[in-house]
Amino acid sequence: MTDTVKEHRSAAPTEDSSASRRDVNQVVNRNSPDFAALKVVHTRHFVRWIFGALVLFVVLQFLWSLATNDKYGWPIFATYFFAPAIIKGIQLTLALTVVSGTIGFVLGTLLALARLSKSPILNSVSWSFIWFFRSVPLLVQLLVWYNLGYLYPRLGLGVPFTDNYFWSFDTVTLVSQFAAAVLGLSLNQAAYSAEIIRGGILSVDQGQLEAAAALGLPRHVRVLRIILPQAARAILPNAFNEIIGLIKGTSIVSVIALGELFYVTQVIYNRNQQVIPLLLVSVVWYIIFTTVLSVAQFYVERHFARGALRVVPPTPIQAARGWVKTQWARLDEKPETPATRIGGNGS
Repeated sequence: MTDTVKEHRSAAPTEDSSASRRDVNQVVNRNSPDFAALKVVHTRHFVRWIFGALVLFVVLQFLWSLATNDKYGWPIFATYFFAPAIIKGIQLTLALTVVSGTIGFVLGTLLALARLSKSPILNSVSWSFIWFFRSVPLLVQLLVWYNLGYLYPRLGLGVPFTDNYFWSFDTVTLVSQFAAAVLGLSLNQAAYSAEIIRGGILSVDQGQLEAAAALGLPRHVRVLRIILPQAARAILPNAFNEIIGLIKGTSIVSVIALGELFYVTQVIYNRNQQVIPLLLVSVVWYIIFTTVLSVAQFYVERHFARGALRVVPPTPIQAARGWVKTQWARLDEKPETPATRIGGNGS
């Protein structure tokens, strides 16, 4: 009796499925000419088209305004875009970015390692440094460093806790405008870089550290050869964002009259009263800087993604070629029918 029930239950789904297949074949005859004549209609995204058209209209209207509004002063913009004073300001801006960024990330790495240290002194000092420089605005830091001579007229080396110096320098001479800008930008950048690097280090699987320690590798080898290379994948996106913010943040040093790009444009438009054209000069140069850094960020992230992704993201040129091939194939293809979608002749 039990065997009979089992056989009945096992046979029932087979009969139902075969019946359903017969019904489908009766309703849809793939070999019939009517079925082959049917066309597949792709989904039309009307809402997407409407919003795309509205956005395109706004963009075209803005570009038209840029081209036709004489108040932008494009002839004046073209005159000063490569002016010698502007080029000199660009050089100083790039120098500030390179020097401050290098010092900031090196110091930030040391601070991050100190934050992860088991030493309570290193940990607390590093935490206090990061807390302080993240709390004080960059503008205030620059003004304090620029007026450091008011607090300490002379700086030098000597006997600790006394006024006996082996050698010393006048603070105003030692801490120039450029030095004050580098100090402010570097220390501020170090505080933010330390948290980025610390987060990247913590993202590395702790099991790898334990395995490296079990192999007897020294701590500095574990950090340099195992931790930092893997942490770079998590650090780089935020690090590039910090560099982009730093190159734009150099404009703040104009408050201490350092001749970087923004300060030079201010000096020029205060003389000729052409404010908007000169501001556009600085805007376009900053856009160029950030665009170059963004492209570099893409290729660097793409390089480090090879160890995490099976297929790396395509480059802009590869993406453009793929899009052109796809559009060209759509133009050449014949109208799609159910027969061609299933297998060509419907068999």
